[in-house]
Amino acid sequence: MERPGLLDGALPPFANHRLFGHGDAEQFLADAYRSGKLHHAILIEGPEGIGKATLAFRFAHHVLSHPDQAQAPAMLSEPESLVARQIASGASHNLLHISRPVDEKTGRAKTTITVEEVRKAGHFFSQTSGAGNWRIVILDPADDMNRNAANAILKVLEEPPKRSLFLVLSHAPGKLLPTIRSRCMPLKLQPLGAQDLAQALDHLAVPLPAERLDTLAAQSKGSVSQALKLINYGGLDIISAFEECLAADGPAQRRQMHKLADALSGKDSDVVYQFFAEHLVEFLVDRARQTAMSGDLPRADRLSRLSTAVVEKLGISSAYNLDRKQTLLEILTEVAAV
Repeated sequence: MERPGLLDGALPPFANHRLFGHGDAEQFLADAYRSGKLHHAILIEGPEGIGKATLAFRFAHHVLSHPDQAQAPAMLSEPESLVARQIASGASHNLLHISRPVDEKTGRAKTTITVEEVRKAGHFFSQTSGAGNWRIVILDPADDMNRNAANAILKVLEEPPKRSLFLVLSHAPGKLLPTIRSRCMPLKLQPLGAQDLAQALDHLAVPLPAERLDTLAAQSKGSVSQALKLINYGGLDIISAFEECLAADGPAQRRQMHKLADALSGKDSDVVYQFFAEHLVEFLVDRARQTAMSGDLPRADRLSRLSTAVVEKLGISSAYNLDRKQTLLEILTEVAAV
């Protein structure tokens, strides 16, 4: 089972046998399954990179390893079995993982989950399960579905076959169709605390100086994937360079902007470029909120409008493959001037 776009230092969720910070959610799922009152579709929601997919695969392993609910263990079983190996290799006939398909020409994941991918779920459920086992679909994440795919998944959610389970992952459930949300039981995961984040990074053998833990936890907002971008992709240095840009003025500021834009538009900079794009929009939104609370409503309005314009400009740049450096220089100039 391949995982295009996997971050350096990360483990694919189906191969990650440790989950940190979500013991309550694990216990809830174990109890619901054992009681026989499990909802057929569970919306596992929370920020990206906090363990939603890892939890989904752990639970899928538990269900497939113990198809008799009444005899299932009181806690989720550890994924160290033949079932776990089948899941990790993509050989399980009872589990379908739907995510963005790979573009055969580029070898990269496409930008959306297409209707063709979603239709696989209908075919998957129409097949007879071996040994009467469960059939589980992990939709990862539902946010990536295009409109046609979202409409197609509704038909499957409306009439679920017996012994079927949908694990729907979402970073931003408010953006999903209300009809999808209404057919799922929500299970909200919280960002990781500093100690859980440290344990998760230690599990991945990512070196983390103790004195930087609090800074990393704050900057990553409890997300392991964000922490990996900060550590392994120079994200902390990028944030520092951005702050230096805003603090400088005149020719010095322009030099800092060019230096930052060069770093973000170089070869193999896709991950850190996207990281900065997200950080920049969050920065503007947070600054607008803080400015509004301080009473400067006109400037807060300008910041809010700028955040919307930046999202649009970044989207156009990506869609038309425009020069990244020039796009960034234009945006940085506008941000510094507001």
